[in-house]
Amino acid sequence: MQCATKCVGLPLDWEEIPTRGTEVAESQGSCLLSPALCTCAADMPGQCLQEGHASLTADMRCCSDPRPANHKTLLESRAMWLNLECLSVSGPLKDMDFFVQEGGGPRILHQFTLESPAVSFRASGETAGIIDIDPRTGILYINGSLDWETKQVHKLQVESLDESGSRVKGPYAVTIYVEDINDNPPEFNQTEYFGVVRQNSRPGKPFMYVHATDRDDPTTPHAQLSYSILHHFPKYFEEMLFQIDNATGAISPTRTGSYYLDPLKQDTFTLVVSVKDMAGTTTNAFASSVDVIITVMESLWKAPSTIYIKENSTQVHPVNITKVQSNEPGVIYDLFEKEKLPRLPFSVSKDGDIYVTEPLDREEKDSYTFFVVSKDGTGELVDKPLQIQVIVEDINDNPPVCQQDLTVIEVQENEQEASNIGTVLAMDMDEENTFNSRLRFQIQSQEPEYPSNNLFYIQQDTGTLQLNGRSLSKRDSAKYSLKVLVSDPQFQTICDVEVHVIDINDEIPIFEKSNYDSVTLAENTPIGTLILEIQATDGDEPATGSSLIIYQVKEGDPNNTFIIETDSETNRGFVRINKALDFETMPVYNLVINATNPEPLVPGVKYNSSSLTTFNVFVTNVDEPPVFQKPVYKIEVSEDIPVNTLVMTVEAYDPEGDSVRYSLEGDVRKWLRIDSATGQVYTASLLDREKEEIYSIEVVASELNNAAQKSKAFLVLQLRDVNDNHPQIAMDNPTFFCYPVSGGERTLIQATDADELFFYSKFTFSLPDETNTRSNWQISKYNATHAYLSPKHGNFEEKVYDVPIIVNDNGNPPLENKVNLKVSICKCSSENSCFIEIDRQHSWPTAGQAIGILLGVLLIIGAILAGVFFHMKHKEKNGKSQPEDAKDKAELNRLA
Repeated sequence: MQCATKCVGLPLDWEEIPTRGTEVAESQGSCLLSPALCTCAADMPGQCLQEGHASLTADMRCCSDPRPANHKTLLESRAMWLNLECLSVSGPLKDMDFFVQEGGGPRILHQFTLESPAVSFRASGETAGIIDIDPRTGILYINGSLDWETKQVHKLQVESLDESGSRVKGPYAVTIYVEDINDNPPEFNQTEYFGVVRQNSRPGKPFMYVHATDRDDPTTPHAQLSYSILHHFPKYFEEMLFQIDNATGAISPTRTGSYYLDPLKQDTFTLVVSVKDMAGTTTNAFASSVDVIITVMESLWKAPSTIYIKENSTQVHPVNITKVQSNEPGVIYDLFEKEKLPRLPFSVSKDGDIYVTEPLDREEKDSYTFFVVSKDGTGELVDKPLQIQVIVEDINDNPPVCQQDLTVIEVQENEQEASNIGTVLAMDMDEENTFNSRLRFQIQSQEPEYPSNNLFYIQQDTGTLQLNGRSLSKRDSAKYSLKVLVSDPQFQTICDVEVHVIDINDEIPIFEKSNYDSVTLAENTPIGTLILEIQATDGDEPATGSSLIIYQVKEGDPNNTFIIETDSETNRGFVRINKALDFETMPVYNLVINATNPEPLVPGVKYNSSSLTTFNVFVTNVDEPPVFQKPVYKIEVSEDIPVNTLVMTVEAYDPEGDSVRYSLEGDVRKWLRIDSATGQVYTASLLDREKEEIYSIEVVASELNNAAQKSKAFLVLQLRDVNDNHPQIAMDNPTFFCYPVSGGERTLIQATDADELFFYSKFTFSLPDETNTRSNWQISKYNATHAYLSPKHGNFEEKVYDVPIIVNDNGNPPLENKVNLKVSICKCSSENSCFIEIDRQHSWPTAGQAIGILLGVLLIIGAILAGVFFHMKHKEKNGKSQPEDAKDKAELNRLA
C-alpha cells in the first residue's frame, strides 16, 4: 500500500454517508473503512494516509478505488478535507482555547477521544455555520474562513453522548479566538480636507487634523497608522512650511512656516498627505493619500504699540487701554508678569480687551512690561506670547519733601563771612530732570532776628546755606531757627533748620596711650575683623564738632588696608581690616594714627604729638592661589589675523613665589592656545566675526607644585570686522512677472552681506556688459540696500530666466559678486501670484514631437518583447524540465 506523508481526513464509512443527509450513490468498489484515523484521499485513489498521526493503526484496509462511480468526494459533499495538514493534537474532552488566523480556508483544530460509554460528540454555540465536530471521530474543524472583522471570538460547548443520545461528559467550553491579519487598507474619513492657518502662528501648534481608520485589529500593527506629507505645493523652500504628527494627523506650521507664511505672497497651499498601516515601518504596508488645501490668512495676533497712561487718573476704573485677538476661536486670554510685582494692575477679558484696573502712580513704578497669552481648554499656549509695554506718564502730584525733619548745622563763633555752613536737603518724587521735580529754596523766617534778620543766605537752586554778614556770637544767640521754603512749580514745603553757634575749637584731642603695642594676624583674616580699640579725649564743648574726634591712619598704610570707626558719644575708636592682608606684599604695618576734629582749630592752636599714637601689625603667611594682574583681559583684534599670531600676554604670580602654569577653559571654538609657562596667548585657528563677535573664555593660573591652588581670569576677544564676505541677493521670496508681460512692471530685490553693516553701508547694483541681458532687463536704485529690476519689453516666453546681477558692497576693500537671479515669467492668479511651479525649466513638447516620441517608444518595446519570446523559445528547446538558474532570471528581468 502506498501512503502519503501528510494526513488529514475524516474516518467516515461510505455506507453511512446517505444517513447523514448527503446524497452519495454507492456503487461497485465501495469499501468499509477501519474506524481508525485513516481514509482514502478524494484526489488520491488507492492511497491510504497512514503517516503523520500518532493514533493510526497498522491494520487499516483500503480498496483500490473507494470512490463511487457517481461520487461526490468528501471535500465536495461535506467539506471534510480540511487543508490536508497533519493533525498533531488529540486528547480527552475538556475546556480548550484555540487561536486561529482569519482567512486561510478550512482546517482541523483538534481531535477529542471517546471514553466509554460515550460513542459520539455534539457541538453547539457560536459556530457561525462553519465550525463543527465530527460526531464519530471527535475531530473539531472549520469548514471555511473566519473573519476577525465580523467576529473575534467564537464560544462553543462540546459534550459526549452515549448510544441513547444522553450526555456522558460535558458540556465543555471550547473558545476559538480569531487572530487578525493585515487585510484592510487605511481609509480617510474625508475625500478632501480644508484648513485655515494664520500667519505667524506658533510652530508646532495644530490648526487642523486629518483622520483615517483601519478595520484591522487596533491592538496589532495592522491598524497602527502613520501619517506623512508626500508633496507640498507650491514649495519655495528646502524646508517644508507645514508638518504633520505621524501619530495624530495634526497639521501645524514648521518654524520656517511660522516665519515665512504670508497671505500677500502665497495664500493657498496643497498638501498630499499619506497614511500607512503597520506603523509605516514596512514596505508591505497598505497606504492611502488625500489632498489637504490650506488657506493662509493674515495674523490677528499682534502686539499693540507702547501704551502711555497718565498717573493718578480720575477716571472710573477699570479703563480699557488696548485689545488683542487670537488667530484661534474660543481661546482663554491671560496675563503674566515679566517681572515679579506685588500686584499687576492690569486685566484681560474673555474677548481680549486689556484694562488698567486702578490709577497708576509713576513714583511707585514708572513702567510695566507684561505678556498676554492665549490658551486652549487644557492650558496649552495657542499663540506666541505678546509683550505689552506700558509707560506711566508723570504729572506734578508730589510736593517737595525735606530729607530731615530738622536740619542741624553747627557754626563756630569765628566763622568768616560768606562761608558755606551747610546744605538744606530736599527731594521731589516726580519725574527726575523735569519741571515737575525742579526745586527752589528761600529763607522764609529767622528766629531770633538779632542782631539782624538776614544773618543767613541760601542759594535758591542748590539749598546751600551761607553766612550773610559778620561772624556769629554765642553772646547774641546760641541757636537760630530758620524756616526754609522749598517749592516746585505747583507745591511747596517748609523745612526746619537749626543753626547752633558753638564755642571755638581751641582744644586738641589727646590719646590715652602713645603706643598700642602690636597684633599678629594671618593674611587670610576676614575683612571687617576688629583688631584694636583706641581712645582719645577732647576738652572742647561736648557733643559739638569741636569735641568730636575723627581717627585716621596717618602713616604706614598706603593702601588703606585698615579703617577706624568712631563712637560719637564716647569718642572711642575701633580699628578694623578694610582690605585683604597680603604677607608677600606687606608682612608688617607700622601704623601712625592721628586724632582730629571736624571743626577747624582756632588760629594759633595746632595738632601735636599728643594727637598721635602708634600700633604695629604683623602678618603671617598662608599658602594662597596665584593672583592675576587683572580680573579681565580684553583686546580687540582683526578677524583676519593669521594663525599663530600673538594676541596678548596674561600675567599671574604666586604670592609664595611658586612657579605658575597657565591653561584655557571654555575655548569651545578652539580659536586660541596659551603658552603654559609664559601666559602668551596665540591664535590656534582662523577667527570669524560672523560666528562670534565677542569671544569670552577663562584663563586658569595654577601653582606648579600644587595644582589645586588655582585662580581664574576672563579673556575677552573683540573681533573687528573685515570685508571678507561677498554680497548676495536675498532669495527669501521667488521673483516673478505675470505672463504676458505688459510693461511697467518692476520687482524689488535686496542685497545682503554677512559682514558688519553700518548706518552708512550701501550697495550698488548693475547688469553685466552682455547684450542679451541689457536688452531684456534694466536695474535702478531704490535705496542703499534695495534696487528695482524691470523687464524692458513684453516679448518674454513663459519660462524661468537667469538674470545676472552684479552687486558691489563698497567696502574696504570693496567686494563684488555676480549673482544669477532666477526670474519666472508665469501665468498668475487673480491675486497676481504665480500658480505654476517656480523651478520649471522646460516647456511641453509639441504635438508632432509627442507622436514621434510615442512611436519610438513603441518600437523599442516591440524589440524587447521579440527578444524575450525568442529567448524563452530557445530555453524550451534546450530542456523544459531544467529550472532557470539565477543568471537566466536576471537576463530575463533585464530584457523585460
